[in-house]
Amino acid sequence: MTTMNRRNFVKLLAAAPLASVLTVPTAARGAAAAKRVVVVGGGFGGATAARDVNRMDPKIKVTLIEANKTYVSCPLSNEVISGHRTIDTLHASYDALAKRGIEVVHDLVTAIDPAKKSVATKGGKTLSYDALVLAPGVELNYGAVEGYSEAVAAEIPHAYKAGEQTLILKKQLEAMPDGGVFVIAVPKGPFRCPPGPYERAAQVAHYCKTHGKAKSKVLILDTNDTFAKKPLFEQAWNALYPGMIEWVPGSKDGKVVKIDPKTKMAFTELGEHKADVLNLIPPQSAGAIAKAAGLTNAAGWCEVVPSSMESAVHKGIYVVGDSCVGGELPAFPFPKSAHMANTQAKVAAGAIVASLNGVAAPVPYYANTCYSLVAPDYGISVVHVYRVEDNKFVYVKEAGGVSPVDALPIQRKLEAEYADGWFRNIMADAFA
Repeated sequence: MTTMNRRNFVKLLAAAPLASVLTVPTAARGAAAAKRVVVVGGGFGGATAARDVNRMDPKIKVTLIEANKTYVSCPLSNEVISGHRTIDTLHASYDALAKRGIEVVHDLVTAIDPAKKSVATKGGKTLSYDALVLAPGVELNYGAVEGYSEAVAAEIPHAYKAGEQTLILKKQLEAMPDGGVFVIAVPKGPFRCPPGPYERAAQVAHYCKTHGKAKSKVLILDTNDTFAKKPLFEQAWNALYPGMIEWVPGSKDGKVVKIDPKTKMAFTELGEHKADVLNLIPPQSAGAIAKAAGLTNAAGWCEVVPSSMESAVHKGIYVVGDSCVGGELPAFPFPKSAHMANTQAKVAAGAIVASLNGVAAPVPYYANTCYSLVAPDYGISVVHVYRVEDNKFVYVKEAGGVSPVDALPIQRKLEAEYADGWFRNIMADAFA
């Protein structure tokens, strides 16, 4: 990275995330004829892991278990809410993985037995494994906010699992009157897509500004006292949507503790806020199956071995994606993003293939890039690269950074274009 500046590095990541971050020695291929890898969860992490194990050693039998037949991407789903993208552009099927020889089972895993190395499904299947990749995403803890539940989410959407929830929130925004208040309640971190709520605020403001609702307001009630890309977001909000977006941090009574679904009232510890549209994002933890398998820590997240993404609790199980322990712990700094899930999956796949073939695991590097679109032609981004030293994650400062605050408009426009390129490529890398 001595001759590549940050702009070119971001462009490279946007254009070519398909390049694997590791390489398994050629001698390893074909050595493990009867081995089986089971992957639980078919998001960016799980699909990438299945594809890369298959690609590195086609003789390993790979089974991907995913309840849904179509994957819907959370990245760029805020653009669906604002009308700049249609939901079908976020869809991916598992057909291409099946054509590669990966067994795709549409079912729900209900139990994992680490001792017997087997998984059981709702449909009655029991599958044994030599290595298991667990990528169950996050569980939304609805009960953490009084008055909220999974049933209530049909009226007070979270839209933090893309699909039907995204479309519900979109319809509510479209029906909101000019002068209405759109409230976004943000949980305590860590949570999926750290800049997501703040990008959503910008997308909602843009919709209001361009659809005859310019008197409307977006109110962010935040449990946290800071957030990802804060200076960049605030600069964009002030420039593009002056007076439309208000952020209330936790230290100023921003934490929502209760809601009234009928009146769309959001209650903090000291105050109350009436919403025309109430978007409540509940606190999160690792997917329920990870907790049931005893893989989570006291905070509800899965700790992993940095050199391989293997569970710190059970050998032979590799945890990738949003279920991994969050950024609040210095030893496990990963943000919960699609790009990081993709990279973690590549590291896990390489470690698994090496282990099953009896060779040394590759030396891993972890890369993350995350784009936020505050307008169709205004993008901002952050890039992180980590290496492993003494089995600890080390942030490589020279390889990353954030978009400059003093960037010219052309750079903001280019980053918006890079965001689309990044998305198309990472979808292809995982699902094509």
